Formats: sequence, C-alpha cells, structure tokens
Amino acid sequence: MNDRTRVVRRLREVKAPPVRSASKPSKTQVAYLQRGLEQPGGKLPLFDLQGQRYSERTIRSCIDRGWAEPWFNNPLKPDWLVCKLTDAGRNLFDG
Repeated sequence: MNDRTRVVRRLREVKAPPVRSASKPSKTQVAYLQRGLEQPGGKLPLFDLQGQRYSERTIRSCIDRGWAEPWFNNPLKPDWLVCKLTDAGRNLFDG
C-alpha cells in the first residue's frame, strides 16, 4: 500500500463517524474549539497552550458532534488530524 492510499483511507476514517446531536462541550473541547475562532479559516490547533498535543479522542469527538471537520491531510504527519471549525462549532460561542 502506498502513502497516497494510506492517506485516502485515513481521511475516509475521519469522515466516517455519524454526526451526533449537539451536546454541551467539555472544558477541553471548548479550549480546543475556541482557539479556531481567531485563526484564518477557523483552523484548529494541534497543540494546546502548554505545547501538549490535543488528544485524538478530543478531536474526533468534536468531529463526531459536527463542531469540527477535517481540513486537509498533512503529508509529513498523516496521523495528525488537521481540522477547522464548522458553523455549528462557531455557533457554540455566539450569544
């Protein structure tokens, strides 16, 4: 299997989970999502403010709930989930 095939399969895995009904995000999810509000295109961070990588579980749970979506694949680190805020994610911080 070549690298392109792995990346395509990985992207399919990321997009596969069904969107759950919106619930209240945890403190970790809020911290993760809130950082995308000030970034171009709503890009979400890979690392928190202390330099620690956000857990894949946190990122995937935000994707599952429709607050974030995969943006692009990082060819140097195909296992990293580079995501951006969705409209539903932005709506968490309105009003």
